[in-house]
Amino acid sequence: MTQKPNPLSTIPVSGPIPAHLARSVIEETLRSAILDGRLPCGTALRQQDLADLFGVSRMPVREALRQLEAQSLLHVVAHKGAVVAPLVEGDAAETYALRILLESEALRLSIPLLDDKDFAEAARYIDDLEIQTDYAEIGRLNRLFHMTLYRKAPNRRLLKLVEGGLWEEERFLRFNLEAMGLGKLSQEDHRDLLRAAQARDIALTVTKLENHLNRGVEVITRYLNSLEPQGKKSST
Repeated sequence: MTQKPNPLSTIPVSGPIPAHLARSVIEETLRSAILDGRLPCGTALRQQDLADLFGVSRMPVREALRQLEAQSLLHVVAHKGAVVAPLVEGDAAETYALRILLESEALRLSIPLLDDKDFAEAARYIDDLEIQTDYAEIGRLNRLFHMTLYRKAPNRRLLKLVEGGLWEEERFLRFNLEAMGLGKLSQEDHRDLLRAAQARDIALTVTKLENHLNRGVEVITRYLNSLEPQGKKSST
C-alpha cells in the first residue's frame, strides 16, 4: 500500500528557533503553508507533531494555532484537534453579510482617526493592485488595503474579527481569483472608497463599502453556483 505523503514534509525549518520568537515563527510559517495550499483543507495539525517539527515545546505551538484559529484559517474539531479550514465557510452570502456589519463598524470608528500617511499607504496598495498579475499577491494587497482603512478603530476585538474575515477572503481569492476574473474589477471601488474616506464623509464611505462587498458576494455566489453539479442545482 502506498503511504500518503505527510503535508508537514512540505514545511522547511532551518535551525533552532529562539524561544522568544517561537510562537510568531510557527504562526507565520503555518499561515504561509495554508495560504499557498501546502497544507490543504481538512489537514489535521497535531501539536506534538508540530512541536517535533519546529524543535520547541507544545506551548508556542498551542499559541500559534490559537492565533490561526482566530484568523479563520483553522478550526478545532473534536478528536482531531486543529484542522485547516475549508476555503468557503458555509453560505457565502451569510459570510459577507457578517463581514459587512463588522467592517462597516470598524470603518466608521476608524475614519476620524486616519491621517495623510494612512491615506497615502492605502493609495499605494491600490496602485500596486492595478499592475499586479500574481493572484496570491492580489489577495494579500486587497487585505492590506482594507485593513489600512480599518486599523485605527479603537475596538481591538472588533479588528481581530474583521482581520479574520479578510484572511479567509485572501485564502479563497488565491485559489479562485483567476477563474472568477475579479482582478481588475475592484479597483474603481477601492478608489471611490478611499476618496470618500479622505473627505471624512463617514456615511458615504460606509455606503460605498457596503456596495463594494455586496458586489463581491454576488460574483462569488455566482461563481460557486457555477461549480455545483447539475443534479444538485436542479434539486434545490
